[in-house]
Amino acid sequence: MSANLPLRDVQLPPAPSWWPPAPGYLMIGGAVLLALLVAAFFWWQRRRRRQRWLQLFDQELATVTDPTAELAAIAGLLRRAARQAQPGSESLRDDQWWQRVDPQGTLAASRRSLLAEGAYRPHVDAREVAAVRSWARERYLALLLERRR
Repeated sequence: MSANLPLRDVQLPPAPSWWPPAPGYLMIGGAVLLALLVAAFFWWQRRRRRQRWLQLFDQELATVTDPTAELAAIAGLLRRAARQAQPGSESLRDDQWWQRVDPQGTLAASRRSLLAEGAYRPHVDAREVAAVRSWARERYLALLLERRR
């Protein structure tokens, strides 16, 4: 070696670029994106199914104008949903029926008597019918969701 050669310090290579990421990161990102798409699809399907059930409930009651007939239609819809959730529950009567439809007892006894089978209702307050309808809509959806579990 010649003494005339200049000494040079060690030079590091340039820093690697952050883009494009390594293939492993791309695969992880793709898997996460795919999982999010699958979760969004199932969420959308569930939401659509719920909306369809509630539309059917509302359509069934939209044809009824008489409050007494509306209460009978609500009771029929609840029976149908209970039968779909647990076959054989349509034959239940009185307390057994209410244990199936309203296990937590969220409906008041006065409103519960409005839905009783064969009950005589000469004059029904429209606000009471609206409250029963609102409660029945929620329970109808809950009963149909029980079927899916």
